[in-house]
Amino acid sequence: MPEPLRVALDQGTGRSGDTDSALTRLRESARAAAAEGATLLVTPEMSLTGYNIGGRIRELAEPADGPLFDAVARIATDAGVAVVYGFAELVDGRVHNAVRLVDAKGVSRALYRKTHLFGDLDRNLFDPGEELVVQADLDGHRLGFIVCYDVEFPEIVRAHAMAGTTLLIVPTALMAPTTSVATLLVPARAMENQIHLAYVNRCDAEGDLDYVGLSTLVGPDGADLLRAGSTEELLVGDVDPTAVEAARAEPFYLRDRRTDLYGR
Repeated sequence: MPEPLRVALDQGTGRSGDTDSALTRLRESARAAAAEGATLLVTPEMSLTGYNIGGRIRELAEPADGPLFDAVARIATDAGVAVVYGFAELVDGRVHNAVRLVDAKGVSRALYRKTHLFGDLDRNLFDPGEELVVQADLDGHRLGFIVCYDVEFPEIVRAHAMAGTTLLIVPTALMAPTTSVATLLVPARAMENQIHLAYVNRCDAEGDLDYVGLSTLVGPDGADLLRAGSTEELLVGDVDPTAVEAARAEPFYLRDRRTDLYGR
């Protein structure tokens, strides 16, 4: 059984269209997370570029191994903490809403492209990803990655649980008035799959969107381990792998599924 994983959730304000400023803020957050003993820092959706910035997304998009990756790798290495960050990935002329894990040695460990696009805002800017379950092992913990609207579909979270994910990372840009996603749906997703879930949001305005904060780390019983309000916060807490084992002692939802009645 691995040791608990100390995770930092970086709920903050965005730096819309200003990647240099976003990297400066990320560097500060990484150092603060490391000072709190965190092994992993998670930031919101599209944290390096901004989200609701229209056509500027394409201008700021770059390949996965571009300058932004190099900069984040240096930040992670200098701070000694793994970093999950969001950016616009350019692939053969297509732009993806992507999230990436870089470990404390500056090595890319996972790259996920948002599969469920949210309304015209997403569809006018991004191409959907086609890989449903992306995972990485970090210090013995099986991490999975999805983005924002993805979590509102039970199928993708269940697919992660079935694939062995024990901590699901969900960078998001949740806007008003849909606070119930953060307060009701996210805890339910963690509980029904008996996994930890880290949901990390912004807490500012961007264009006509007001981001509601409410970032959270939820345990496999659906209870909040960490919960932010509506202002900037760096939340730090532990993901204890024994909690998953305890939650699944009885009932164990994955075991008790009636696949003979409703398929996979």
